[in-house]
Amino acid sequence: KESGKKPFVILVLGYNGVGKSLTIAKIAKFLKDKKHKVILAAGDTFRAAGSSQLAEYAKKIEVPVIKGNLGSDSCSIIYDAINSAKAKNYEVVLADTAGRIHINENLLNELKKIVRVNKPDISILVLDSMTGSDVVNQAEEFGKAVDVNALILTKVDAYSKGGALLSASYILKKPILFLGTGQNFNDLKEFKKEEIIRDMGF
Repeated sequence: KESGKKPFVILVLGYNGVGKSLTIAKIAKFLKDKKHKVILAAGDTFRAAGSSQLAEYAKKIEVPVIKGNLGSDSCSIIYDAINSAKAKNYEVVLADTAGRIHINENLLNELKKIVRVNKPDISILVLDSMTGSDVVNQAEEFGKAVDVNALILTKVDAYSKGGALLSASYILKKPILFLGTGQNFNDLKEFKKEEIIRDMGF
């Protein structure tokens, strides 16, 4: 972070079932392996298993997590995690959010509130590479609602061609950071355009 102020806040967005929680855990481990102090914010309070799933991942990779009860205010949980990070000198806050159905205006408005209050340094949209052309619609709707800074593509091990994913990147004019390649915490690789071009047969 150029200003040197801590923590660096990463907000993770995405449609239901794309693998946000697992992706957050993978990023946390990636950063922890690089000696950064990371804390998680379990902002998915919409699903009964939302925060508990992230908490279980956090336990396995040995990073702390701030969470609330089912139906708790997601915005407040993320705010509390940021304040906890400041108090305990953590460098990075990775914040989960409830899976948004991109045509649901109320859920998108709630996401706008989270961004407005917590002012993340970067917002990352997670997309499922097996979704097909609908990822383009998801990218458009999320891009209209909030400022998406980058993309992460999951389940690339099951579908590596990635044509629609490149379309989503083109629509948002944002970089792809990582590819999720499996269910293990190490199954996250940095995006390399040459590999995607090769897999697409060019």
